[in-house]
Amino acid sequence: MKLCQDRVAVITGAGRGVGRAYALMLAEHGAKIVVNDLGSNSEGRGQDNSPGEEVVETIRKAGGEAVLNTADVTDAKSVEAMIQQAIKTFGKLDVLINNAGILRDKLIISTSEEDWDTVIRVHLKGTFLPLHHAGNYWRLQSKAGQAVDGRVINTTSHSGIFGNVGQGNY
Repeated sequence: MKLCQDRVAVITGAGRGVGRAYALMLAEHGAKIVVNDLGSNSEGRGQDNSPGEEVVETIRKAGGEAVLNTADVTDAKSVEAMIQQAIKTFGKLDVLINNAGILRDKLIISTSEEDWDTVIRVHLKGTFLPLHHAGNYWRLQSKAGQAVDGRVINTTSHSGIFGNVGQGNY
């Protein structure tokens, strides 16, 4: 039996980088994956579903199970639908990895209020909303007498821990 056999994971920002690595690794260990990726570039602009689609296809070609979700993690209704997609598609939710993030690499004195707000919205609200909806699902499961063994992983950049001259919004 694999480490994550039959567990269901929602991973935000799973089309590229660390999120992609999480998705591929958990799938390799038997998890069923909801690959959430809005498809924007690192600055949070544009939309291209191909990175998320490629991750889903890679998982499926390796014999795993995955679906694409393109919800904006800052939109409550879309995030609720994302959590419901995991439950409806795979029957449950076991793991939430909040990994979505964007970058506005500027000095504080050069950062516009709009850029500041955009980064804060994605990083903070984009962590809160998935956790809020996953937590509500797990709470209802517990109240219904179901065993809940949920896991949450919140990721950040090293800029959030050690600081970076162009990352004051972290």
